[in-house]
Amino acid sequence: MSTLLRLSVTEAAAAVRERRVSPVTLVEAVLDGIARTQGTLNAFVTVDADGARIAARAAEAAVMRGDTLGPLHGVPFSVKDLTWTKGLRTTMGSKLFEQFVPQEDAVPVARLRAAGAILVGKTTTPEFGHKPFTESPVSGISRNPWDLSRTPGGSSGGAAAAVAAGLGPLALGTDGGGSIRIPAACCGVVGLKPTLGRVPHIHAPDLFANNSYIGPITRTVADARLAMSVIEGPDARDPYAVAAIPPPAPRRLRVGWAPRVGNALLDGEIETITGEAVKALGCAIELVEIDFVSEEDAFLVMLQSSLAARLGPRLAAERASLSPSLTETIERGLARSAAEVLDAAQRRTALYRKVVALFDRIDVLATPTISAPAPPTELDPFAPFAIGNGAGAPGHIRATWYPYTYPFNLTGHPALTVPAGRTRAGLPVGLQLAGRWHEDHLLLDLAQRLEAARPWAAAWPPHAA
Repeated sequence: MSTLLRLSVTEAAAAVRERRVSPVTLVEAVLDGIARTQGTLNAFVTVDADGARIAARAAEAAVMRGDTLGPLHGVPFSVKDLTWTKGLRTTMGSKLFEQFVPQEDAVPVARLRAAGAILVGKTTTPEFGHKPFTESPVSGISRNPWDLSRTPGGSSGGAAAAVAAGLGPLALGTDGGGSIRIPAACCGVVGLKPTLGRVPHIHAPDLFANNSYIGPITRTVADARLAMSVIEGPDARDPYAVAAIPPPAPRRLRVGWAPRVGNALLDGEIETITGEAVKALGCAIELVEIDFVSEEDAFLVMLQSSLAARLGPRLAAERASLSPSLTETIERGLARSAAEVLDAAQRRTALYRKVVALFDRIDVLATPTISAPAPPTELDPFAPFAIGNGAGAPGHIRATWYPYTYPFNLTGHPALTVPAGRTRAGLPVGLQLAGRWHEDHLLLDLAQRLEAARPWAAAWPPHAA
């Protein structure tokens, strides 16, 4: 069974298609792996063992009949617990939605099922995805398979931990400020935040001001590419999900390298490892100075006011059920004025123009994904965040730990994280690549270069299934 858990998405799909592996056997291996690691990693909040077994038997029957099979036929996958799954509870990590069972799938979930993939369960998330560590009143604390004392990141922490540990080769995460890329970097896997609208997100509370995205988390770049080929594409229910033809890839890529983006706090090992990874891309490199740290307040205004609008009316009655950090986030949002919210929207527009102008000079922007390896669990997201090398005074966690990720949630540009190496302590390090709108596959092409130059998929964490 451990051999089956090491199969990539592409390998598993081929093995099922060629009748070398039964979907039933594959799903049983994943369910067994989840059961054996749940007490340590706690990557899942809901496991749909019965539903997965029923789907696996149907998938096996289709193979034996010689039916035409979808590109992901028989491949197990998981879904972050913020994303709707028909007939399977979607708790949002909150006691308020602990028994909520959607009546329809999110678009990418429906597309994965239509392609033959088999849903095994829902992965853990902090409450409403409000912080970059994965712990919630519903599921408790999730842990990093590379070091159980450390967080897997967030808010798609359960998804990244599951993929890193072999609990299914494909997970769907969501990203509202780095929530796919941060945990993927913490856990040493690939995570893609697509271009705004490239993967429809019809259940976002505000479609027109949406800065949350659904995307794949996988162990290899080829797997992310295959998953994207299934889940991307237009849908009239999402105003940004329109058909778009990406421009042809340039013959010689110009990569901008921005190690700091206005952030004085960067771990020395992270800077060295990601800098070497950029060189391994084999492209023309230009050092880029751009200030993303100053965009933190605009991002916070939008995050806090959105959660306040959604949950503020329930705060008085439900306070005891909510995470203390979520309560503080809501209260800060309630204190924001309408002028602050509109100013943040205008600053979002200004940032978009600045990034578009940057991509006139370069084709891809490379940065560290996060400025330090995965920190210990149970951190307060409002407490000062210190970088391990002690360079400078602690700062706000968003501006200090992940100033590289949230700006692209505001601008809509695609961004992915790809493994770049590991620290001396054995913790994963991620390199972020960002590009022009709808050039998601160009980023995958470049990530594949790094994967070829510095293979990582053979290395498994000590707490893998």
